[in-house]
Amino acid sequence: DNKNALEDAESALKEDKEFVRGLYAKAEALYAMGDFEYALMFYHRGNKLRSELSEFRLGIQKATEAIDNCIGERAAIRLENKGDLSFFAAQEDLGKKGKAGLKKKVNLRQPAHQANKGGAVQKPRNEKTVKQLLGELHADREYLEKLMGDNDFVRGRGNPGVYDLVQSGLTYLDSRVEFWQQQQPIYARKRERELRKWKPAAHTKPKPKKKPEVSGGGGDSSHFILSALEEIEDALDAGNAEESLEKAKSCLKTVESLAETALKNKAEIVGHLHSCIGSALIELGRLSEAQGHFDLDLQIARKGNNNEGKSRALDNLGRVYAKMGNYEKAVEYWTEKLPLSRGKLESTWLFHEIGRCHLELKQYDEAHDYGEKALAAAREIGDDVWQLNASVLVAQSEVKMDDVATAIESFERSMKLADVVGDAASREAIGKALEELNARLVESVPPDQDEEEEAEMNDG
Repeated sequence: DNKNALEDAESALKEDKEFVRGLYAKAEALYAMGDFEYALMFYHRGNKLRSELSEFRLGIQKATEAIDNCIGERAAIRLENKGDLSFFAAQEDLGKKGKAGLKKKVNLRQPAHQANKGGAVQKPRNEKTVKQLLGELHADREYLEKLMGDNDFVRGRGNPGVYDLVQSGLTYLDSRVEFWQQQQPIYARKRERELRKWKPAAHTKPKPKKKPEVSGGGGDSSHFILSALEEIEDALDAGNAEESLEKAKSCLKTVESLAETALKNKAEIVGHLHSCIGSALIELGRLSEAQGHFDLDLQIARKGNNNEGKSRALDNLGRVYAKMGNYEKAVEYWTEKLPLSRGKLESTWLFHEIGRCHLELKQYDEAHDYGEKALAAAREIGDDVWQLNASVLVAQSEVKMDDVATAIESFERSMKLADVVGDAASREAIGKALEELNARLVESVPPDQDEEEEAEMNDG
């Protein structure tokens, strides 16, 4: 479990404080336990040591977004100069940001949604991301927020029971955003929308002898499977990969035993369950097994001409091959997924990850091209964090291409973006890179050229 994983990571770090795998394991365990601030600190430490590893960059992204999702817009928090600040004393990598004003440790499990004194609702910082995460439910959230923004309604002139329902509805929606964004902050999950697309094959009550025998389902196979899928997803979200795996395998066995007439889109559900099994196996480090289940998901999606399932499977196959170090295959699957991208945010991530793979393969021209594509897409959606990631990729590619002067310009742009997002660790790493590049640039200038330039300046 997460507690044991944390203890193992801490034991490894006692022997070597810079053991990268130990830092990553500790950050992941803290994140799964809800200690997002500490998780962010260790993601930053790992990124500082091994900035080329995407796991730490993605960890920084998801931990930062999880914090923002829980506490809302930082500018809207009223700070006070009293209270116990000891909780923040150990967070050396987070600097002094946010220390002066919280009376106690922030409960990061609370919903992002809060109402101020006037009844207006505070929205999460990145509304575009929230819209993408909620999808069809975003319109419902906007309507509920509009009700909460009505002063007469908030002050109780309406029906108190309705007010409670609105409040609970917003709390539920924001809790779902928190779960989805914590697990996959780069692009929105669509599992619930996938589930809404399928229904039982017939709405009429079947004859008793033809009822599917589903344990615990009361004869209603769709209800049972919907409930099972919810439990599978919740277990994975909570960091219980073993539990999620066992539930997914059990559900798959049940679904495969059902007749096609009892469950509409049976093949899609089977593919989805293979995806769930693969995702749990990745968390458990069983990459080869995960790849096999993702392959089955892709085969089913292609056979059924299901673009949604195809996109999901290609994404997962790219991830698992990248983790296995097979960057050629990762590029192959992610490139095939690009036309199926579900928005600019996902395209940004795909361009960046394909570029990182090319960089690992020493294909520096391709890495540079995809870095530029990622940067353009990130600018289009106004995502500063991904602009920073893409800009650093471009700069690293230019260094490998021995274009030192251009690389300096790209790193200087990256430095400005690091300031914008408040990423102190990235700023320090970029600063070191700039120092090295400027030194290389000076060393590359021939002595006689220096003398000529000095003579021209004296003549002037």
